[in-house]
Amino acid sequence: MSIHIGAKPGDIAETVLLPGDPMRAKWVAETFLDDVRCINEVRGMLGYTGTWNGHPVTVQGTGMGMPSLSIYVNELIRDYGAKTLIRIGSCGAMQEHVKVRDIVLGLSATTMSTPSRGIMRDLNFAPTAHFRLTHLAWHKATDRGVTVHTGPIYSSDVFYDERPDLNELMTRHGILAVEMEAAELYLLAARHGCRALAILTVSDHLLTGEALPSEDRERSFSDMVEIALASAFI
Repeated sequence: MSIHIGAKPGDIAETVLLPGDPMRAKWVAETFLDDVRCINEVRGMLGYTGTWNGHPVTVQGTGMGMPSLSIYVNELIRDYGAKTLIRIGSCGAMQEHVKVRDIVLGLSATTMSTPSRGIMRDLNFAPTAHFRLTHLAWHKATDRGVTVHTGPIYSSDVFYDERPDLNELMTRHGILAVEMEAAELYLLAARHGCRALAILTVSDHLLTGEALPSEDRERSFSDMVEIALASAFI
């Protein structure tokens, strides 16, 4: 048991899916895993462990933003031995060719700051995804007929952004989408020698204003979860 995760030793698998929303963690576990049991309820941040095609898998909510994710990922790695960590969440598209419902694989994650910035000091560390995980996820997505984009994303530390100039700059430099957690996940994975990838569903578009209707989210998010699971165990 760690400070923020109440799981017992052996309760958490080496492969962990990381949705931000704890209720989405519950939905993922109950929809895609067998023999599911709840292994964490501390502070309402639900976590579940089960099996997928015989492979042990944990789904742990992380909350919103890099500081919250940093707490859970540090404890998952340090206290429970997690080795493969895949963020599954939503993002906002920042390129015209990236459409709502598409999947984005974050090859690298640009950010203004992360909880680990103090450790890096004056080093502008470039956090990236695990190449083989990214490669496998791309193939799994194309095999399913899902439109997938692989490239740089932006991890923002604010949700209500009032910097249109910054958004325009990132769009100009090829940033595919914006989300709020991947940069810290990639940095922690690099520090501890783990595999990490952010697999994201485009839920809204910063350029067009289009948004995914709530009734369509579950179907679109299912593709993301299945791609994540299939990629983790090849």
